[in-house]
Amino acid sequence: MNTPLRRVALAVMVMVLALLANATYVQVFEADKLRDDPRNQRVLLDEYSRQRGQISAQGTVLATSVATDDRYKYLRTYPTDPLAYSPVTGFYSLQYSRTQLELAEDSVLNGSDNKLFGRRLIDLISGRDPRGGNVVTTINPVMQKVAYDELTAKHYTGSVVAIEPSTGRILTMVSTPSFDPNQLSGHDGAKSTQAWEQLNSDPKQPMLNRAVSEIYPPGSTFKVITAAAALSAGIKPEDAFTSAPNITLPGTATTLENYNGTPCGQGPNASMYDAFRLSCNTAFAEIGMKVGAAKLKDMASAFGLGSEMNVPMPVATSQTGPISDLPSLAQSSIGQRDVAMTPLQDAIVAATVANGGVRMEPHLVDQLQGPDLSVLSQTKPVSVGQAVSAPVASQLTSLMLASEQATTGGTQPRPYQIASKTGTAEHGDDPRNTPPHAWYIAFAPAQNPKIAIAVIVENGGDRALAATGGSVAAPIARSVLDAGLLGG
Repeated sequence: MNTPLRRVALAVMVMVLALLANATYVQVFEADKLRDDPRNQRVLLDEYSRQRGQISAQGTVLATSVATDDRYKYLRTYPTDPLAYSPVTGFYSLQYSRTQLELAEDSVLNGSDNKLFGRRLIDLISGRDPRGGNVVTTINPVMQKVAYDELTAKHYTGSVVAIEPSTGRILTMVSTPSFDPNQLSGHDGAKSTQAWEQLNSDPKQPMLNRAVSEIYPPGSTFKVITAAAALSAGIKPEDAFTSAPNITLPGTATTLENYNGTPCGQGPNASMYDAFRLSCNTAFAEIGMKVGAAKLKDMASAFGLGSEMNVPMPVATSQTGPISDLPSLAQSSIGQRDVAMTPLQDAIVAATVANGGVRMEPHLVDQLQGPDLSVLSQTKPVSVGQAVSAPVASQLTSLMLASEQATTGGTQPRPYQIASKTGTAEHGDDPRNTPPHAWYIAFAPAQNPKIAIAVIVENGGDRALAATGGSVAAPIARSVLDAGLLGG
């Protein structure tokens, strides 16, 4: 072969290898990116040619797909209280992808999951139209509706999360203000764009799932963790601490005070029992400093702070923040400073105490089903570990029972007992003049817990600077507990 032919052959070989390399790169390394690109009309047409599976809760259909006569054969709809359930379902949109369960369980819902391989093969052979699988949630529809109605009745911004303590099943997940996912799932691009722009320009952030995606200072609800660390370290409920209305933090001129600057009881000292019952900041700052930063952080970690979670949507990580000195330890011990938690995490704190000190992994999906309702997988309860001993959990229950009796409305007769802790959390650049977040965590029935709950109402709700967890958040939680335990 002469030189010119060799050069031509070499050039052809190089071009062939370049084409093979490019095809390999596109098909192997860029495949997922190209498939997920919202501009990929072929993928969209393929997805919308299949009937997407349902999302449901105890037989109530939360999301389904209905046939249409346009180029996209199916329309995603949210037929049941879409504003109440959007923090659970999220949305499925032609233009804006998907969120929450629509994203987390997308492969099952669209039929591409490996669990549905046999079904896809049968559909291919038989010529039957392919369909996606179904997602059955753990949500209790009665509790979900009551929680949403209670928050929205007074136009509150906040969240309610309820958990079954023994299993980790999430019974309620509400976030307000909310949005209608039907506005984003339609096939009219102009209408979807208008809705998207309005939702994203709303300063109240209606598409933010506050239950799992936002962290807040927990205020005095964190005293459950501080008390757990103290009891585990050998401090007894009857041990005495300061009852002073305010104290000066060590080595500073900063004053830490009780709510409204009131003393904790009558004498110079108060027992830890009374300090918890009356939610005394000065006593718990002293308790935290006695326990020490290491033990407090370890206890917070045992309850789940600092852990990554998926339920199956990802959960923002709760934290204690750095506790580098005694002043920061004192402030952290009452749930302030850099301590921040999601409502889900605070519900886990209550659920762990309710479950004898055993922390369960929370989950929102009960079953994954095939299109024919056959069970593909069933979520089993998973224990994450023993956060506190059973005797300490029992002592915490006694403290929380006493706290409920000292809380506004806590003495109202009920056919079951509630164990609770309130929180009134300062925040902002000027916390003394900024309405606090109102918290309430609880479980019931106290001696045989079926539900643990956390409620947060941002910025004092309708009570502004006068807000407390007992006056604003507690009535919401009690209504949800009634719905779950008494049937509404």
